[in-house]
Amino acid sequence: MQVFEKLYRYFGPQYWWPADTAFEVVVGAILTQNTAWANVEKAISSLKKNKLLKPARLRSSDVRTIARLIRPCGYYNIKTARLKNFLEVLFKDFKGNLRLMFSLNVTALRQRLLEVKGIGPETADSILLYAAKRPVFVVDAYTRRFLLRHKLISQKAGYRQMQSLFEENLPHRLRLFNEYHALIVRLGKEFCRKEPICDICPLGKDRGGE
Repeated sequence: MQVFEKLYRYFGPQYWWPADTAFEVVVGAILTQNTAWANVEKAISSLKKNKLLKPARLRSSDVRTIARLIRPCGYYNIKTARLKNFLEVLFKDFKGNLRLMFSLNVTALRQRLLEVKGIGPETADSILLYAAKRPVFVVDAYTRRFLLRHKLISQKAGYRQMQSLFEENLPHRLRLFNEYHALIVRLGKEFCRKEPICDICPLGKDRGGE
């Protein structure tokens, strides 16, 4: 919590995830794999302009159209397939109803998401936290880098171990997990980079950090 409070004081609220609907969050979570968010925004904007950011419309659209519209986010053919994979599960098992899908308990919903080809733990947990509104902590490359540099994990630490570090030592509050993950991403982009800027980092020793 001390780390969270320092980051929150320095950066303020992040208002993440930026989306108008839960389905937009799902699409964004799939598209943001291996690319910068700025590229995802362009792809999302294209889908919106073509009125395809609804489950039924996106499902009925052909793969070439989708691939063309999401091209800015990279790996567009692969990501088109992943979107289609998710939509097939949504319509086959949940009648195309995202609320019905999200009515599953956390464990069952996470497992169902992980069974969709192309959806891994980080994407599944992003959907759980930001779209399904479940208090699940999302771990990404920024999280791992931050934890390693502060000697909170070993090099061998896996996804679940890193996730447990947060979930076992924080109150299970949706807003806290939401804000904390967004703040770690901000920290990773501005200070805890591949070439870190430690001397002015809000968690640096000169600022009372670790």
